[in-house]
Formats: sequence, C-alpha cells, structure tokens
Amino acid sequence: MASTRRRMGDRKDGRLLRSLNPFSKFIPYIMPTRVDRLVNYEESFEVSTVDKRLRQLRVEGYKGIGILHFLIACYIRVVSMLPGVNRFVAGRRIYAHNDITVVLTVKHSMSIDATETTIKVHFQPTDTIFDVYRKMNEKIEEIKTAEENNNTEDVAEAFSKLPRFLIRFAITVLRVMDYFGWLPQNIMDNSLNHASLLISDAGSYNTAPVYKQIGNYGTLPFYLSFGKSQHVFEMERSGLVTDTRHIHCKVTLDSRLAEPRYYGQFLNAMRYLFAHPDILERSPSRVVEDVG
Repeated sequence: MASTRRRMGDRKDGRLLRSLNPFSKFIPYIMPTRVDRLVNYEESFEVSTVDKRLRQLRVEGYKGIGILHFLIACYIRVVSMLPGVNRFVAGRRIYAHNDITVVLTVKHSMSIDATETTIKVHFQPTDTIFDVYRKMNEKIEEIKTAEENNNTEDVAEAFSKLPRFLIRFAITVLRVMDYFGWLPQNIMDNSLNHASLLISDAGSYNTAPVYKQIGNYGTLPFYLSFGKSQHVFEMERSGLVTDTRHIHCKVTLDSRLAEPRYYGQFLNAMRYLFAHPDILERSPSRVVEDVG
C-alpha cells in the first residue's frame, strides 16, 4: 500500500494510523476483541452483465476465469478507493494492512476425493482482474503440482504432535507476540488469520453461503461467502417482468474499523462494479492512501 518508511509503532504487516479521531482510537479499548463488534450482512448482486463479460473473456483465452476472480478484483478495486476496509485492530490499536492479502480454499485436483488446501495470495491496489487471474493461477498451480503439503499444513502437523499443555502454552505465546507485533515474518506468511479477506465459494460445493465467525487471533477483518448465481424475476417500472441472474453473498466484518456510512459506500461501489465489470480490466487512475 503506502510506500512510507516504517516508523515507531508500526508492525511488520501494518502501518499504525495515528491521525484517526480520538473516538476511533478509543473503540479498541472499549471493545478489545474482534468478536465484540462483528457484524453480519447479506447482499444480492445482479450478475447478468458480469456473466456475459466473463464468457467473453473465457473465449478470448482466459480459461476458467469466473465470479471468484471478479469478486476478488472488486474487493481490490474498492480498497484502492476506500482503504479503510483494509484496516485491522491489534494490541488495541488500529492499523492499515501493508498490502491486500486474500485467503481462499482450493483442491489439489478436480477429483471428488482430492484433498483441500488453503492458500494466501498477495495483491496490490493497482491490480486488475487479469492480475488476479494470473496470480491466483500461479499460486494454485504451485499447490497442485507440489508433492508435499504447503508450509501451513506442515506447521499444523508439527504442532498437533506436541503435548496438549505445550500446545496451549505455544498458542498463548503466539497471541502475546501478535498483540505487540512481534511475530516472525515466516509465521505471519503462513498464518491464515493474518490477511485482508477470507473468501469462500460456497457455490462450488453446491451449498448456500454462510456466515463465518472471525476469531480474535490475527488481523483478518473481512469474510465473504457467495453461492451460485440464480434466476430472479424482476418487474420493471413499465410492468414487464425480466429474467435476471443474482448471486447471494454473506459478509462478516469487524465494525471497529470504520463508520457504517463507510461500509455503505463500499457496498455502493461493489454494485457499480457489478454493473460496469469492464472497469476492472484497467488499473485505477488513482489510489487513495489511508490516513496517516
């Protein structure tokens, strides 16, 4: 995100926001844990225009590009305009993430009994949907062709073999280190709880989207689950009934990071991008940096 020199109080994964109003700075003390201020929200987006454009892109050679790529690209573009969405609370202070990190689950192969793994992909606010497509494919192919599990699974396997009291002690130490921003970089790189967005394609499992509880450990402020597109019949002002397609999304977010009006602007921007998907094929002309 911002290419500023690291200052006293900053973390490896985020920049301390020093110029927030006093009330915003005080909220993490009143409600110190993430679960204190989690908000659940559901929204339906009309995707007829998006589906048409994605089909065109697949014909043009972008094999497999779909609504998952589009939603991630949407989130990235909105963050480039409304960077407050990409904040997090740690150690009772509010920070801005240094980049945009997305966590998602993929299969090692397309077979029914294939194992799943969760990956982290790093993006920049200038990325287009084509950058999202390329970075995701590179990461997914890296996982699919790997003969061994990724580092996250290795760490979890090693921890699971320890005695229970040692596991509890180790987790306590990790929580304290995370509170003060002392976690080693390799742990944060492999932690699925240190990210900007956790996204779940519930439609790929033929299930409806669900809410997910975001834990207190880590820096994850935003979870998005979406289902398959469905036909919806809508009546126009003229009285005609039209057949449109919608996707249903469910969101869980940390409301300590910004005012409700700010998240309303986020949703309005998402709706606009769904109506004008070609915008995501070009880099933004301007990236708004979060407050200092």
